[in-house]
Amino acid sequence: MPNDALAALMREGNIQNDQLARRVNAAGAELGLSLTYTKTAVSQWLTGHRPKREARPAVTEALSRLLARPVTAAELGWGSDTAESPDMVSGIVDLGRADMDPSRRAVLGAGLYSAALAIPRYEDVAGRTDHVSAGRTVRIGRSDVKTVERMTERIADILDDLGGGHARPMAAAFLVNTVGPYLRADGTDEVKRAMRAASSDLTYLTGWMAMYEREHRVGQRYYVKALKLAGAAEDHVTYCRTLRGMALQASNLGYGSKALELADSAAEAAPASGPRLVAFLRGQQAHGAAMVGDRRQAFDRLRETEEALSQADGRNDHIGGYDRAAYEFHVAHVLWELGDRPGSVKALRRSNKARPSGERQGRVHATGLLATRLMEMRHVEEASQEWDTFLDDYVGISSARGDEHFAALRTSIRPYASLPVVRALDARARDVARLKAAA
Repeated sequence: MPNDALAALMREGNIQNDQLARRVNAAGAELGLSLTYTKTAVSQWLTGHRPKREARPAVTEALSRLLARPVTAAELGWGSDTAESPDMVSGIVDLGRADMDPSRRAVLGAGLYSAALAIPRYEDVAGRTDHVSAGRTVRIGRSDVKTVERMTERIADILDDLGGGHARPMAAAFLVNTVGPYLRADGTDEVKRAMRAASSDLTYLTGWMAMYEREHRVGQRYYVKALKLAGAAEDHVTYCRTLRGMALQASNLGYGSKALELADSAAEAAPASGPRLVAFLRGQQAHGAAMVGDRRQAFDRLRETEEALSQADGRNDHIGGYDRAAYEFHVAHVLWELGDRPGSVKALRRSNKARPSGERQGRVHATGLLATRLMEMRHVEEASQEWDTFLDDYVGISSARGDEHFAALRTSIRPYASLPVVRALDARARDVARLKAAA
């Protein structure tokens, strides 16, 4: 039986058979699949044949990207893409349970980041909760909300000091064993809203860690759940902060238009808010604007960011917080995207100088990025000095982003092996690799 739904989608986007086949193969490569579909395979799909089950997410994502809107396997008559739990709390618990189990993490992380994912609008989720059974009778109070808030702060501290490789399994376990039961428990309306808000913060943080560990589909799933929890809590701030996290994720993956769209959405959805949140959102808008080549908007947003940050006072919340180091990091990204490489390097140095001493994971990434950019500019001796500083922090942290920078270090110095400074750096890198392998 012909697949009229697929045919209609291809007509909608003026998509040719060979074009779809190429995009499916490319999406499959992101999934770790070696797909070799041709226009003949697409012709067969149109006549009613189905691609193999493991390849279907690559087909739906390719169509989503070509049409710039979500396309699901169910829409094509191929069944469901996922087996999401029917209610919000079960979905969070199921995701956390898979995330805390090392034997299931590889499967969980194999999902494909969706550039066309449907993002729930704040007005669509505000105040909405799923009907769930509380199970055994439990009643929560403000002290239980405080427990979740304090645990989130502790996990953020561990993330900063030891890396997401250590902090994320703890967050997932706490979501499963403590937060899930709390979200199903009874309590006053005020306490239940506060619990959803606190749980949204932790879910957002867990998604941020997954993103940072390069498991982008997992991070995306956590982010969407954080948006829904924030809406159920009527917590506009966490909703907007999570959208901004999704904008950062899109920018990390090179989706400039999507990054700007999400950053703009976060800013537009933000309520009347304090200057630190304004700076937080404007900085991400500046980066997105630079990625699409909008120089004027990028610098306008940077000016707004600096102005807002200068007005901020009080404690900087490091769970999605914003400070001078974060601002200079955004300046560095904007300048690099717009072609000012020396200016970008100077901004990265200012960012590292302003970074609190306890933020080791952030410093690992910033220093690794600085060294990488210096190598691209062929400033080998300066880059080697920064790589040496990078190794000081990297040796004591578990971070996929750090591992990525370490791999870049080993690769980038090979053409300069005759230089004494590079030989010394290479010897130290080998020592660090042995230490990490033995840990």
